[in-house]
Amino acid sequence: MLDRSSKPSVGNLPDPLSEMLRGLRLDGVEYGRCRLSEPWSTSFPAEDAARFHFISTGAAWLQTPGGDWLELRPGDAVLLPRGNAHVIANAPGIPPQPFERFDRKEVCQGVFDVQCPDGCGETVALTASMRFNIDKLHPLLQLMPDAMLTSDLARNDPAIPHLLDAMAREVELDRVGAGGILARLADVLTATLIRTWVEHGCGETTGWIAAVRNPDIGRVLAAIHLEPDRDWSLAELARLMGASRSGFAERFQKVVGDTPARYVVRVRMHQARQWLGEGMRVSVAADRLGYDAEASFSRAFKRIIGAPPSHFRKRADAQQSE
Repeated sequence: MLDRSSKPSVGNLPDPLSEMLRGLRLDGVEYGRCRLSEPWSTSFPAEDAARFHFISTGAAWLQTPGGDWLELRPGDAVLLPRGNAHVIANAPGIPPQPFERFDRKEVCQGVFDVQCPDGCGETVALTASMRFNIDKLHPLLQLMPDAMLTSDLARNDPAIPHLLDAMAREVELDRVGAGGILARLADVLTATLIRTWVEHGCGETTGWIAAVRNPDIGRVLAAIHLEPDRDWSLAELARLMGASRSGFAERFQKVVGDTPARYVVRVRMHQARQWLGEGMRVSVAADRLGYDAEASFSRAFKRIIGAPPSHFRKRADAQQSE
């Protein structure tokens, strides 16, 4: 994925979906591989990171957060973009063992052998924890299904099986630098899955996905998300779409389901939430977003996010002190 420093000016944005994916990247990836003997079943708790499973050989079943069971065949993979709690097993109904109880042995940077009980079976599974640079409240992640199967999406993008094959080979070979290569492959694969899902896997005709598909509104959304700290005015956004202010506002609300002003505020507060989680001071975030007073910023933040900014700053401080 390209870095934000290489983004074009908002007045000349190309395909809106490409611009949204341009800023979507993985800030960290950790892989674990496991050889499993039947019967086996593993539970994964809810986490802030996305969770990815790939079945190299053998077969498995995934119990989704909604309780449904999905079959995973050899070469299949599944992405849980919001990291919801789930179970993966060789058959439905087997009592699961928590994944965090398994010992790990580092093979190379970012890649671990998971020491599974009786780990000499026919099923070889690869699991990954992926941290996006956006949180679960981002509109793109919120609209995604709980689980995205590559077998469903690969029919519309022949690159997906090749990326999965490359990941499997990299894990099996234990070569120097495998962790970095896997991270880059995961970045490309995840972006490909999301792009394919947006283009082919969602039938919504309103809301955020419909807006991204709409060239005019999509251009505006891409600009807002690429520069959330910019003080966007209704006139500027209308110019991006090439419409009058009233015409733009009416069309934006019809497609997106929210007014331009409210949408901009939501994006800005989610950006502030990310900054605070990275350790930025509340006063700095308020100033960067153009608020004259920290108190007014805090009120707007709590109204949108549901908790005061100090909550996220304290949590960041606690994580850094661990």
